[in-house]
Amino acid sequence: MKKLKTKKIILIVVIIAVLAAIYPVYLFFMPHRDVQKTEVFATLSSKEIVNEYLKDNAAANNKYLEKDGNSKVLIIKGTIFSVSKDQNNQTVILLKDAGESAGVSCTFLPEAGERIKNLKIGDKIKVKGFITLGASYDEDLEMYEDVIMQDCDIVK
Repeated sequence: MKKLKTKKIILIVVIIAVLAAIYPVYLFFMPHRDVQKTEVFATLSSKEIVNEYLKDNAAANNKYLEKDGNSKVLIIKGTIFSVSKDQNNQTVILLKDAGESAGVSCTFLPEAGERIKNLKIGDKIKVKGFITLGASYDEDLEMYEDVIMQDCDIVK
């Protein structure tokens, strides 16, 4: 009787271990959503989205996040304040008007290369992507943090 009980416990532990090993593999190979083919939830200016997050971060998250925690797809209109590259060599464009405390930092998909290579500071553009972080004020650093958008591309 004791051997049977021990075998059942070992079997249960092995099953749990196998499932625990399979789940991360499933998540890794799960198809990523194609932001550029996803329907747009809203079109806003960079100033509007920043002000919404600075006014009430929780309300903005409720408005722009899906129930599963993913961001709804947005189009953000704005003026290019800066153009740079991140640590992955992806183009990052900051949409922000002069005098504004924060803007929208847009990290572009590699496929957007040709469409964004001739953009310059001062150009007005529309960007489609999803939010990973809303604007906020960091009291410790005494500075505003930008809205962060990922998987961005230019919208005509």
